[in-house]
Amino acid sequence: MSADTGTTAQQQTIGRARTLLLAVLCGAAVANIYYAQPLLHTIGAAFGVGDGTAGLLVTASQVGYAAALALLVPLGDLLERRRLVTVLLAACAVVLALAAAAPGFGLLAAAIALVGVTSAVAQIAVPLAASLAGNHERGQVVGTVMSGLLIGILGARTVAGFVAEFGGWRWVFGAAAGLMVLLAVVVRLGLPVVPPTETATYPRLLRTVLGLVRREPELRRRMALGAVGMGCFTILWTSIDFLLSGPPYGFGPAVVGLFGLAGLAGALMAPLAGKLADRGHQRLVVTLGLVALAASWSLLGLGGVSVVALIVGVVVLDLAQQALQISHQSVIYALAPEARSRITTAYMVSAFLGGTLASAAVAVIYPAGGWLGVCLLGGVVALVGLGVWFLPRT
Repeated sequence: MSADTGTTAQQQTIGRARTLLLAVLCGAAVANIYYAQPLLHTIGAAFGVGDGTAGLLVTASQVGYAAALALLVPLGDLLERRRLVTVLLAACAVVLALAAAAPGFGLLAAAIALVGVTSAVAQIAVPLAASLAGNHERGQVVGTVMSGLLIGILGARTVAGFVAEFGGWRWVFGAAAGLMVLLAVVVRLGLPVVPPTETATYPRLLRTVLGLVRREPELRRRMALGAVGMGCFTILWTSIDFLLSGPPYGFGPAVVGLFGLAGLAGALMAPLAGKLADRGHQRLVVTLGLVALAASWSLLGLGGVSVVALIVGVVVLDLAQQALQISHQSVIYALAPEARSRITTAYMVSAFLGGTLASAAVAVIYPAGGWLGVCLLGGVVALVGLGVWFLPRT
C-alpha cells in the first residue's frame, strides 16, 4: 500500500511538527556539504594548497552527493524510510568526525566526499514529506521542507565562518557530527514507519529510474533546468569566498560567512512558490525565475567593486533558484506518485551534476579570469536555461 493512502489523499495531513522536523533534517544534512565553502581559503592555507586546489573540496562533496543521489536515494521506494534515514544520519556523523580529524588535504577531501554521500539523506526526506502530505497541501509542505534545505545551505556558511573564526575549521565538522547524532535519535522517535512502495530488486529499481526519464518528457525538461539552477547557485557560492577573502575586500571567515544571510531571503520564497504550485501557476513561476536568474549575474558582476550590488545580486539569484526548485519538484512529484524517490534521483542527479561541473569550471576559470570570468560563466548558464524552457514541448 502506498504511503499516500490510509485515509484518503485529501484527508491525509502530515502535521506541522513533522513538517518542521523534516525541514530541520534537510537543512542540517545538506549543510554538511557546504560548510567548507566559506573556509576554502582558510583550509588551503592550513594545508599549504592554492585556492584552485582548495576549491576542489566543493567538487569532492558534490561528486559524493551526486553518486548517492543515483545509488542511495532510490532505496527510499524500496526500504522503510524512517530506518533508512536514521542509518544514514548515523553514518554521516562518523564521516564528519573523520573530516574533523583529517591530518592531510587528501584525507580531508576523501572524508568530505563521503560526507556528500551520506548527506544525500536530505533528498530522501523531501519525497518522504511529499508522501506524508495530502494532495491539498503537498506543494506547500515541499516548499516548507525546501526552505529548511535552503536555510541549511546558506546558514552553513554563516555558522562555519563564525565557528572557524573563533575555534578553527576542524570544530565546524566536529559540531556537525554531534548534530547528526541528535537528529538520528529525534527522527527515530518523531517520525512514523513509512512502508516501501516498491518490491523490485535493487538492480531493477535502478533501471526503472532510466525508464521514468525515457517515459516522461517533462521530467527531462525539469532535469535540464535543475542542472542550470544548481550550476548558477554553485558558481556563485564556490567563488564568492575567493572574492571576499582577497582584494579589495579582504574579509575574514566570519564576515565571509555572513554573506550567506543575504541568500536566506530565498527561503521566504519557498512557501509562496509552493502555494502557487498548488494553484497551478508553475509556468509563471519558472518563467519569472529564469529571467531573474539571468539578471542576477549583471548585478553580481558589479559586485567586484560594490558590496551593495553584490548583496542584491545574491538575494535575487537565491530567490530565483528557490522558486525554480519548488516549481520543478511540485511538477515532477505529480508524474509518478508511487516512485517519488526515483523521481527525486533523476532530477537531483541532473541538478548536482550541473553543480559539480560548475564547481570544477570555477576552479579553472577563477584563477584565470577572476570574478568577472565566473560571472560571465554564470550568465551564459542562465541563458541556456531560458533557451531550454522556451523550446517547443514534445
